[in-house]
Amino acid sequence: MESPAQLPETLCRLEDAIAQQGLERTDFVDPVSLAARTALSEATVRVLLTGGCPPPDSVNDRVRARVSRLAQAHLACTGRRMSDLVMDISRQLGVSEYWARQVCDGKKVPSVELLHGLVQFFDIEDGESFFTDSADEALDRVLRRTLRTMQNPQPDPVQALLDRYGVTGAALRAHGSLTRDQLERVLEGVLRSVLPTEGDTHR
Repeated sequence: MESPAQLPETLCRLEDAIAQQGLERTDFVDPVSLAARTALSEATVRVLLTGGCPPPDSVNDRVRARVSRLAQAHLACTGRRMSDLVMDISRQLGVSEYWARQVCDGKKVPSVELLHGLVQFFDIEDGESFFTDSADEALDRVLRRTLRTMQNPQPDPVQALLDRYGVTGAALRAHGSLTRDQLERVLEGVLRSVLPTEGDTHR
């Protein structure tokens, strides 16, 4: 089965944007980084980036593999043990630790309800499609997001600051109920406290 036209077109547009802006291709089309962002294998990403087609798979295959990779990435990032992750998922999603372990190990396919819970647990921006899309669709989605960022280089200063310090919507919900307007006022107050006022030469 041939890859849909979207991915080759996105790659072409991304390559053009990189060339026009004089940027380093490896900063935007890095197989290791893309594999992490898509929960695809690095080998699959490399095949897709060179115009090839990975072996066909089923939706169940995709879900099992991507949940497993996501769980492993989570453990690598947090330094926690699988038993800790399994316990958290079991408690938060209301499933047995045995079932949570089977899902995290890629041995069982989560139910629709559990898959939705995993989206929330791992704070997945793309919803259930992150796990169910074909490999080329998953990679295309990430590359299109990169392309949009390159084409619109003026970021939201508030979001840029949040991104810089790794603050996500989930983190804000976990630590309080600040609205966006309230957050902007807090940041404005911080900036006023550190920026020199007119005529102040001592800062």
